[in-house]
Amino acid sequence: MGGSGGGGPFVHRTPENLRNVVRKSEDETTVAAFGAELSRMLGDLLGSFNSRDLHLTNSRLDEVKNALQGATEASFDQLFGGSVAKHTYVDGLSDIDSLILINGSGLERKSPQEVLERMDDIIRNHLGSHAAVDHGRMAVTVTFRDGMVIQLLPAIKTDDSHLRVPSSRRDDWSKINPIAFQEALTRRNQECGSKLVPTIKLAKAINGQLPEGQRLSGYHIEALAIAAFKNYKGELTTSKMLPAFFEHARELVLSPVRDSTGQSVHVDEHLGPPNNETRLALSHVLGRIARRMRNASAAGSTPQWRAIFGLDQ
Repeated sequence: MGGSGGGGPFVHRTPENLRNVVRKSEDETTVAAFGAELSRMLGDLLGSFNSRDLHLTNSRLDEVKNALQGATEASFDQLFGGSVAKHTYVDGLSDIDSLILINGSGLERKSPQEVLERMDDIIRNHLGSHAAVDHGRMAVTVTFRDGMVIQLLPAIKTDDSHLRVPSSRRDDWSKINPIAFQEALTRRNQECGSKLVPTIKLAKAINGQLPEGQRLSGYHIEALAIAAFKNYKGELTTSKMLPAFFEHARELVLSPVRDSTGQSVHVDEHLGPPNNETRLALSHVLGRIARRMRNASAAGSTPQWRAIFGLDQ
């Protein structure tokens, strides 16, 4: 009786063929392991961003608002129209936490810098040694001794229910519609399987590591993200969406980004006309970040990824 012929997946394969099969399998295993490790790292970072005690934040915001009311004998309405409302704040980074309506306080007739200086004085005198208080062009920043950072943006409500807030580049008021913007961000986040907001948080964390002159505002990052992920067809994970954001943002930043609420005012009007020197420089910075991410992933290097966030340095 003749024996049946042997078979199997490796029959008739040369040693070189077999080596290629083994190498491919090993590569796929390595890539999968790196992907899981990167996802864990980004998840851990997001967990640390979400660690803020919202009860304590609300308590401190109420305390500051009450101090302002007591000093001006006016009632200040507080709107969580900033990053708290949009859930895009990143603990410890400069990101607007609350809009303070100053209508009826007498401050609405003053310039933004006059308002910010007055708010700074009131809050500083009230909190004393419990917190460090300073202000920039747009907001008053309160840094508490436990490390919590809260920013307050003065706002004037207009007759058409929009708001005017300090311009980021000049001592004047700019018109915004934060509620409509928040709704646009919420819609895009839902379209992206609720992964857009965590992607924005991670992008803001990286942005915070840049020199001040190269940083984008939180509002600008959010507007770029809304535009970047319109009709997005890629993988709905932060590890894929974060590089995609910087890839798209480096192109989008070259032209003024129109506020997603449909307003005629551009959220980045202070950067000037399309393709000018400032926009080209920002595009270069964003492109460099995207390349660092690609290189880190190609090398399967979590330490390289951590370095992009300013960790382990």
